[in-house]
Amino acid sequence: MIAKIGKAGANTRGLLKYLYDTVRAKDHTDPHLVAAGVDGFAPDPGRHEADTLARLAAILDLRVKQAGDRAPDKHVWHCSVRAAPEDRILSDEEWATVARRVLNATGIAPAGDPDACRWVAVRHADDHIHIVATKVRGDLSQPRNWNDYLRADKELAAIEKEYGLRQVVRGDRTAAKRPTRAEQEKARRAGHATTARERLSTHVRTALTAATSTDEFFHILASTEVLVEIQRFPSGDVRGYKVALDGDTNKDGQPVWFSGSVLAPDLSYPKIAERFTDAPAPTLPQPGRRRPAWQRVTDATDRIPDLLTRSEDGDAQAHIAVLAETLDALPLIASAHLQPQLMQAAAAFERANRSRIRARHEQAQATRRAVKAIVREPAPKDAAALAIMLDVIWLAVIAARHWHQVRQHDQQAEAARQTAEHLRAAYQQASAQPMAVIVQRGQRLTVQVQQRQVTILRQVLPELAEQILAEPGRPALADTQAAGHDSAVLLTEAATRRELDTATSISDVLVWRLRHTADLPTADNPETPARGNRPASPPAPATQPTNRTTNGGARRR
Repeated sequence: MIAKIGKAGANTRGLLKYLYDTVRAKDHTDPHLVAAGVDGFAPDPGRHEADTLARLAAILDLRVKQAGDRAPDKHVWHCSVRAAPEDRILSDEEWATVARRVLNATGIAPAGDPDACRWVAVRHADDHIHIVATKVRGDLSQPRNWNDYLRADKELAAIEKEYGLRQVVRGDRTAAKRPTRAEQEKARRAGHATTARERLSTHVRTALTAATSTDEFFHILASTEVLVEIQRFPSGDVRGYKVALDGDTNKDGQPVWFSGSVLAPDLSYPKIAERFTDAPAPTLPQPGRRRPAWQRVTDATDRIPDLLTRSEDGDAQAHIAVLAETLDALPLIASAHLQPQLMQAAAAFERANRSRIRARHEQAQATRRAVKAIVREPAPKDAAALAIMLDVIWLAVIAARHWHQVRQHDQQAEAARQTAEHLRAAYQQASAQPMAVIVQRGQRLTVQVQQRQVTILRQVLPELAEQILAEPGRPALADTQAAGHDSAVLLTEAATRRELDTATSISDVLVWRLRHTADLPTADNPETPARGNRPASPPAPATQPTNRTTNGGARRR
C-alpha cells in the first residue's frame, strides 16, 4: 500500500466535488463513504440527494468556522491510500479500518480522542480510498501531524503484513528528488529521453569519478556542456556550487540552475569534499612494478563482499560508495556496444549508493584512487579483463544487495537487484569473444589433461559436475590446469566464493573466477600458452594526474 499526502488546501467542498465526480473523472465509479468521524451522522453524496455534498462539506468545516482567525488558512488535509495492482480487492469495512489506522498513526484523529479532527473516507475505485480531514480539533487547536507521511507509511507496512498484501519497497528519505512533471514535459518537447536534472546528475557523477581533488572536479565539470557557478564564503572558501546545462533556460532566457544537493544528497559540496579530504597525495609510478589500474580495481572490488560481511557499517557504506564510482567509470572506458547496459547499471546503483549510514570514505581511498586511474590509462588489450571485472563487480553488487536487505534498506536492495540485471546483460556481451578463445584452446589440450579436469570436477563439485560437463564452456576449465596451477584448490575456492544457483552457465562463471584467482590472461591467440602475470611486489599508488585544475564562475565549452 502507498499513501500520498497532498499539500494542504482551503476548499473542502471543492475536494469533495472532485472525489464524487463521475462525469469528468471517468475512472470514478460508485463513489461513496466507507467511514467518517464527524460526531454523528455523515450524509453520503454518493447515496443521497444532490445537496448532500454541500451539507457534508459544512459538517467537516464546522470547527474551522468556530475557530475563526485561529484556524489555519490551509485547513484541508488530504491523503489517498492505494493498494498494489496484484492485491485482492478489500471490502468497505477493511478500507474503513485502514483509514482509521492511518488517521491514528498520523495524529489527525488519534483513536479514542473525542476532540480528534473531523474526517471522511471516500472510495470511488476498487483499489484505493481518499481520506479528507479538516485540521481543527474539538478544542479548536490544530493537530500534531508532523512527519505524517512517514508515520502513515510505517502503519501501512504493518497493514500489508496483517492483511497478506504485497509488501511495497520503502525508502528512508535518502533518494534523489524525482524530476517534476514540468521538467519531464520540457525534456519531451526538446526531444530528450531524460530531464536536465538527470543529465546534470550524470555529468556531476562522471566528473566526481575522474577527479582527484575538488579543484579538478570543477575543472572537469566546466569542460563539458555544463555551466558551473562556485559559491564562496567571505573568506574565499568554497561554500557550494550549482550547475546548469548550456542552452537549458527558463522563460526569461536565464540558465536553470541546480545545486548539488538538489541533484542528490550525496552530490552536495560538503559530501563531495569528504571524498577527497582523507585521500593521500598520489605518488609517481614505479616502472616495472605498478599493477595496471584495471587489475587493481578488480582486486579491490573482489574484496568488497568479504569487507561488507566483517566491516562496521560506516566502513561498509564507504565500500558501497566506491563501488558506485566504479560503475560510473565503466561506461567511459568500455566498448560502445556495452555502454547502454553499463550506463543503466550505474544509474540504477545510484539509489543503492546512499543510506542513513554515514560513509567513512577514508576506508576506501585506495580503491577510489584505482578507479580514478582507469579513466587515465589505456584499456587493456586482454579481452578477458573486462569480463572478469564485470563478473567481480556483479558479485559485489549482489553482496551490497544482501547488506541492504539485512538492514531493511528496501529501496537500496531493489536498486542493487536492478543493477545486477544490467551487469549480467553487459557481462554476457563482453564475455562471448574471450570465452570462445579459451574454449578453443581447451579443446586443443590432450585427452589426459581434459580427463584429469573431469575427475577434479566430480571430486570438488559432485552435485554440479554432470551439469558443468554438459555445458559448451566446459573445455575452458581445463586450460587452468594446463597453465600449471592446482585446479582442485582453485576450483574449491571459486565454488565457495561465487554463488552458482542463478548462473546461466556454471562453467563460464567458474572460468572467470579461476582466471582471476590464478591471474591468467586470455592470450587472445589460441596457440599461446596461458601464464600467470601477478607481480611479486605490491602495487604502487595511482599515478599523479596531468589534468590542470581551476575554479571560478560559470564556464562553457
